Amino acid sequence: MKLYPLKFKPIFKERIWGGQQLRRFFGKNLPADVKIGESWELADLPEDKSEIVNGSLAGQTIDAVLAEFDKAITGIDDYQRPFPLLIKILDAQDVLSVQVHPDAATCKRTGKGHPKTECWYIIEAQPGAAIYKGLKSETTKEQFAKAIEDGTCADYLIKVPVCVGECHFLPSGTCHAIGAGLLIAEIQQPSDTTYRVFDWNRVDPATGQGRPLHVADALEAIHFDSSGDSLSVEDTGRLVDADEFKVDKGHQMPGGEVLLAGQMKVLIILSGRGQIVAEQMEATEFEKGDTLLVPAAFECVMQFEQECEYLTATVW
Repeated sequence: MKLYPLKFKPIFKERIWGGQQLRRFFGKNLPADVKIGESWELADLPEDKSEIVNGSLAGQTIDAVLAEFDKAITGIDDYQRPFPLLIKILDAQDVLSVQVHPDAATCKRTGKGHPKTECWYIIEAQPGAAIYKGLKSETTKEQFAKAIEDGTCADYLIKVPVCVGECHFLPSGTCHAIGAGLLIAEIQQPSDTTYRVFDWNRVDPATGQGRPLHVADALEAIHFDSSGDSLSVEDTGRLVDADEFKVDKGHQMPGGEVLLAGQMKVLIILSGRGQIVAEQMEATEFEKGDTLLVPAAFECVMQFEQECEYLTATVW
């Protein structure tokens, strides 16, 4: 079988802080009257596996296809499942909890969880929108633990105003929170391990209770020896250049073309439309809101019908 660019069915996640902006901005077919905070565009986790929606592989899940075509898709001989990226679009209508994701060393030391380094690309931002990105310099574990008890831990976080087009890198071990009024593309390692330390005294209307906290695990995972001041933010070209993944930003005008060959790529289409063409293959259409996986063994050309901004995520 000749492989081709794969498109996926979004997995929608209801969240207390979500909304319906993914319908307005990207035209996603959300369930009505439900606060959707996350659209998982490409996932290979135990309980959430993306389903292919185009071509001859439609209906199969990403893990099944990788099991059959691992090297042709990834381009490497020693591929180890799961798929190395988790791609999400977030709709933060309210502030998210203050939280942290562990790094590999913490997971090994504690015997639980999976590491998660991530980045946030700002798609849309309401006036005054901000994120909380790392701890202030010289914050100690003891200070932060007391602040969690007092409900003042946000005072120790660095609040960063954000603009559309910025990409903020957050290595695992970084304490963080997403503020209200933001649409974000999140590119990350394939993990859903989250340790919540503060939820703004919020009550879940479905349960009448606050959401559970994971203070002890969070204090083990936070990197108190590094300040949020040192974390990168980029808005053009190579946005992230980390061991875990690379992210590049592309901008093409109508009539432009880009060759894709020799390396597995995940494309996140932020605006515009076009098609991916190859010899003796039916064209694969793409438009704003699509996420596509281009196999390493597939040589093709992106052709742009409208002005288009997109992100390209690579691993190897």
